[in-house]
Amino acid sequence: MKAMILAAGRGQRMMPLTAELPKPLLQVAGKPLIAYHLERLKNAGIVEVVINTAWQGYKIERFFGNGAQLGMHIHYSHEPQGGLETAGGIKQALPKLCSKEDTFIVINGDIFTDYDVHALTKLELHEGEAHIVLVENPAHNPEGDFGLTHQPMNEQKYTFSGIGLYHKAFFEQVGQGKIPLGPMLREGIQENKVSSELYLGLWHDIGTPERLEQINREMESEHVG
Repeated sequence: MKAMILAAGRGQRMMPLTAELPKPLLQVAGKPLIAYHLERLKNAGIVEVVINTAWQGYKIERFFGNGAQLGMHIHYSHEPQGGLETAGGIKQALPKLCSKEDTFIVINGDIFTDYDVHALTKLELHEGEAHIVLVENPAHNPEGDFGLTHQPMNEQKYTFSGIGLYHKAFFEQVGQGKIPLGPMLREGIQENKVSSELYLGLWHDIGTPERLEQINREMESEHVG
C-alpha cells in the first residue's frame, strides 16, 4: 500500500513562519512535522509515499530527496502555486498512488498525531469507498465536521483529523483543478460509501503560530518530565 502526504497548502495563517518555508517543514521538538508522518508510515510497513507540493515545495524535495536516506521511496506531485485543494491534489496524484494497489492512505502534512496508521492497512474497502479518522473537537472547531457513520442516530459531530483511507474510484468523478474534499465526504456519507472511526489519542492541527508554540511547550515539558 502507498500513502500520500498533503503538503501543498500555502499556510497563510502560519505567517510569518511560512513566509519562506512550507508549513510541513515547521518543527515540533526539533523535527519537521512531515518527518513524523514519514516515520509512522515506515513503521507501518509503508515505504512508497507521494508528497504533493506547491508553495516552497522544492524545499521539501530538497530536504527529503527520493527518501533513500529514510529507507523509503518518495515521489512528488507538483501543483501550480495556490495548489489544487485536497481532492484536486489527490486526483492529480492518482497515477503515482495506484500503480499496484487500489487503496491508499492520505495524511494532512500539517497535523501532529500519534495515530497508528498500521490499523488502516488492515481495512478492506470496496470500490469507491473511503474511511476517515475523526477526533474530538478542538477549541478552534467546536461544532465539528462529521458524525460517526456507525452511530447514525447520534447527532454529535467530530472533527476530521486529516487522516483517511481511500479507494481510487472514490475520486473517479473528480475533474481537474481546485476541488475540495469536504463536500465529497459529506456526499459519500449520505450514500453509505464513507465509514468513520473516532480516535481519542494525541492529535493537533498546527494551524497557527500559537498552536505550534503550544505543542512545542507541551513536548518540552514531557521531555523534561
